[in-house]
Amino acid sequence: MRRAREASEVRAVREAPGRPEGGAKRHGPWLRLRARLPLRVALRVPRTRRGRRLAVQGLMALCVLALLPATWMRVGAGDRVGTTADAPAREVAMVFGAGLWNGRPTPYLAHRLDAAAELYRTGKVKVVLVTGDNSRVEYDEPDAMRTYLTGRGVPDDRIVSDYAGFDSWDSCVRAKKIFGVDRAVLVSQGFHIHRATTLCRSAGIDAYGVAVDEPRDATWYYGGTRELAASGKAALDALFRPDPRFLGPQEAGVTEALASAAP
Repeated sequence: MRRAREASEVRAVREAPGRPEGGAKRHGPWLRLRARLPLRVALRVPRTRRGRRLAVQGLMALCVLALLPATWMRVGAGDRVGTTADAPAREVAMVFGAGLWNGRPTPYLAHRLDAAAELYRTGKVKVVLVTGDNSRVEYDEPDAMRTYLTGRGVPDDRIVSDYAGFDSWDSCVRAKKIFGVDRAVLVSQGFHIHRATTLCRSAGIDAYGVAVDEPRDATWYYGGTRELAASGKAALDALFRPDPRFLGPQEAGVTEALASAAP
């Protein structure tokens, strides 16, 4: 009934003598009717100079607020990000998960693991801690990462798996609290490594980040854009320091692996 009444009103206004052909100019009755109709209101550019200035200032403020967490992540990492050649000697390298394809590491994850294997071969690290998602039986990032590393010459007893690294904050906190890691070289792509380094430092780890170079393809740009949202969550994690989704008891995997690496 309501739609029928509104349609009748529209026809009445269209047939009114005050409305010219083609709708070039809308008179009062037409505007009053549009105000009553349940139509979606589109955003309008402010008509006054002051209104436009305020709109631009508001938009700029929103952009600044959106970029603040990502800026803080870069500042927090400071000069602690470089290449495998720049990385200092640490006992532990820490590799963050980056997804699987058909049970195997994605290209981005494979490149992280290649960098970790290089750190091991050059003697800069003795143990590799792989941290990723194993929340489902059919999805096991750490085991896939372990298999890849052993195929690249890293001994199995020098690899430690964290099966509850559900995000970067969880991985950093668990490395510190569960595996007893105090100093580590972190390995990830450039768009993520600043956040990972800042978070691990916030969790109490003396961290240095190795940024794996990647071509500027669609995946890289997607990852960079995603970092804007992820940095906001990371800033909250660093501020409030929540416990990981799963903490659990302490594990001796890193200590035992380091013991096996001793001469």
